[in-house]
Amino acid sequence: MRRVQAPHPPPLDEIAFKSLYRKEIYDVRTRDGWVLQISRYRPLPQDWEQPILGEPLLLVPGWSQNRHAFTCASFVKRLLLFGADCHIVELRGHGRSSRELQIELCEKERRPLPPDLDWDWDLDSYLLEDIPAAVQAVKERTRREKVVYLGNSMGGMLGYGYAGSHRDLAGLITIGAPSDIGRGFLLMRAAALFGPAMLGPLIDALCVAATGLDSARHGAAHALRRFGAGFLRRVADAIAPAGAQRRGVRFSHVPVDAILRQLARVSTAGNLRRYELVARHFGSLLNPARVTPEEFRWLLSQGGEKEPRRVVEQFARWIRRDEMKCYRTGYDYKAHFKEIDCPMAVLFGDLDKIASAKSTSSIYRKARSEYFLWRPVKDNSHLELTVGYDLRQICEDVKNVIEYAARRELARRDAGQASG
Repeated sequence: MRRVQAPHPPPLDEIAFKSLYRKEIYDVRTRDGWVLQISRYRPLPQDWEQPILGEPLLLVPGWSQNRHAFTCASFVKRLLLFGADCHIVELRGHGRSSRELQIELCEKERRPLPPDLDWDWDLDSYLLEDIPAAVQAVKERTRREKVVYLGNSMGGMLGYGYAGSHRDLAGLITIGAPSDIGRGFLLMRAAALFGPAMLGPLIDALCVAATGLDSARHGAAHALRRFGAGFLRRVADAIAPAGAQRRGVRFSHVPVDAILRQLARVSTAGNLRRYELVARHFGSLLNPARVTPEEFRWLLSQGGEKEPRRVVEQFARWIRRDEMKCYRTGYDYKAHFKEIDCPMAVLFGDLDKIASAKSTSSIYRKARSEYFLWRPVKDNSHLELTVGYDLRQICEDVKNVIEYAARRELARRDAGQASG
């Protein structure tokens, strides 16, 4: 007897998340020696219709984010309802692709550490190394020639750069990703103009002072140990324990994870309501009315990662010069927008000043995609686009792009076989 599928799934809350997928974690090796990890949520066939069952989707988190940007709420769960084969890559130094993992594997495999392990990578590293390796890995894992790419914030910006120079994306979806970062947002432009010139040198000076104090502390302890015993040695141990190493202090990364954990502690329902009163007037990161306090606190406490100083400085340079460039190769993201012809969706919050109608308009005007959805999400800012109340519509848009891309690729394959 033929199995009859229900056209629609039951209510989301009635479905157990783990009944929708089989999970696996696999490694991806970049050309410059990093091992990244991809978390795959492989869909299981269900009783209801799944229009994109088995279609591969690569998800790339944003600046200082890890996989929890997509898993702390119902984003991945909703895509699994439709049958999407979700692969979440964590960029170097983030989440499971941690620096600690590199040290462990390099010691085990007896190979040198990646040369940029000590927070010495930038946006070019993501574009030239991490993204190509992840796309290739998903293609090999799923035995597909093309995959759909979904990037959140910085992940979406990297998607613009990759899609303009590669032909192996079946579709491109960006969420909260500007194509002209800083355009229309004077506060961000001012921070990019004055921050590196003023804040960077100040932090560097403080690090030099801290290094000097640490050296003086160890020097004083060493002198006390040389000239005395008993009481003086105990004083020396209190100043600097015997055997402790001197540490140089330098500004190599931004401790976003620690900052977000502190914010999570104060993000009570009452404080979020107070923030909501003023959020529309000056905020662009969050509209508390569109997200639950519990999911937002969980995202803050679990979803943040340290980000290298060089990444921040490259973003500032992009904003100051109104450009998006790979400085290692000279590749200009914006000059290659016209090379993008795969189906696209650019989704952004109508309250978001980072990714707004103004700062995403150039990709909309220049890309040559025959299918292009360019849509603001009402009453949303930046952070809640992957965790908020409007995920149902956002994931519906994502499903539509993947469905169109799958039909397009099937038609191309059929046409190629017919002509062959």
